[in-house]
Amino acid sequence: MKNKGLIFVISAPSGTGKTTVINQFLLNHKKDFVVSVSVTTRQPRKGEIDGKDYYFFTKDKFKEYVKTGKFLEYAPVLDNFYGTLKETVKKSVNAGKNVIMDIDVQGAMKIKFKIRDCVTIFLLPPSFSELARRLKNRRTDTPEAVVKRLALAKKELKERVKYDYIIVNKDLNKATENLEELFESIYKLERFKRNRP
Repeated sequence: MKNKGLIFVISAPSGTGKTTVINQFLLNHKKDFVVSVSVTTRQPRKGEIDGKDYYFFTKDKFKEYVKTGKFLEYAPVLDNFYGTLKETVKKSVNAGKNVIMDIDVQGAMKIKFKIRDCVTIFLLPPSFSELARRLKNRRTDTPEAVVKRLALAKKELKERVKYDYIIVNKDLNKATENLEELFESIYKLERFKRNRP
């Protein structure tokens, strides 16, 4: 019988480079890992694909899914809603795939409460000023939205103490390497637990 996959929850303030680090890691690990695609009610950014980057829902459709209990977790973030579908995570884990959940702090804490053996990781920017620089330079938000994201980032950074592990994303390759080392050490621990008499 195939072992069930593990669940890794990764959070970071917007602009930290979380998605880039995850994608870099997946280049060599697509066989064993999948990223849970979140649902959002925000508009797609340039180049984003429905079903690959996010499932883009209307607010009415999102509320309908909430009513019918289809979300593992969901939360309002700034002016939109984000959520994780139960069924997609369940299918991947049961197929032996390790699931990376790229979700915000609110969602991460809900997952940690519901799935006690999940592993939570917080990706930290090298400094708040560097985070502000990255957000402004990516030019995907209005100046007003950047101000909102930075205010939210201050609150999220305080929550990092609730996570199992912290990785600083100063350099993309180093952060990816740290993520790989962390996953490898967790695997060894899980193999030890499963093989105990």
